Amino acid sequence: MDLTGKTAIITAGASGIGRVIAQRFVEQGAQICVCDIDDDALAAVRKELPDAIVHKADVSKSSDVDALYQVFLARHSRLDILVNNAGISGPTKPVEEITDEEWDRTMAVNVTGQFYMVRKAVPLFRQAGGGCVINMSSVAGRLGMPLRAPYSTSKYAVRGLTDVLAVELGEIGVRVNAILPGLVDGPRGQRVMREQAEARGMTLEEWMPYFLHNISMHAAIDMKEIADMAVFLASDLAPHISGQSISVCGNFESYRAPRLPQ
Repeated sequence: MDLTGKTAIITAGASGIGRVIAQRFVEQGAQICVCDIDDDALAAVRKELPDAIVHKADVSKSSDVDALYQVFLARHSRLDILVNNAGISGPTKPVEEITDEEWDRTMAVNVTGQFYMVRKAVPLFRQAGGGCVINMSSVAGRLGMPLRAPYSTSKYAVRGLTDVLAVELGEIGVRVNAILPGLVDGPRGQRVMREQAEARGMTLEEWMPYFLHNISMHAAIDMKEIADMAVFLASDLAPHISGQSISVCGNFESYRAPRLPQ
């Protein structure tokens, strides 16, 4: 899975899954550009990956996206890979309690941000004669997730955007796929599980056995597994894989766990 000579932009690439993807891309020879909104995380990536372009940007703002591409094009003449990883978890609460601001912010980052990034990438892909887009969705984008209406809805939208782009851009040699992580063993996944437990009046330790019952393999996913899938999809080993929503989840069956004891 060699990425030598390829250039890539990875959004929210300074922490979590994005950072692991950035590390794996560099290991496989790619020249990368990472953006994020966390100053401390960006500073850490600058030290860890000194050859990478590291830039602060909020992808929900088109002006930030424009500035990001200007920084990227100041060093590179072509773009080969775009990893739309930026996303927020949104609120964990019943739908009737969700505020306008919580809904709008989740959609702005998780969906509109991917649109802004792709819109700027397509002319570069046309110039290069092809490219690869990897959109980060979630198994919450194929299974309705109770108490997570904004997030789950946004991740379904990412899959829709992926399908549209795969059809629209295929004729210019651009492959577009979505990765659907399951329960990821990382800071965000642990926080969401804790919020779900609290919403049910349980501790995290009490809730986890019920939640893991949703998953055939009864396990969380390591972030490296998501990064490895991204490397594969970006590599020349996947020349005609496009329009796919690929779950890395241990076979998530349902988001509705068994009935809790009364």
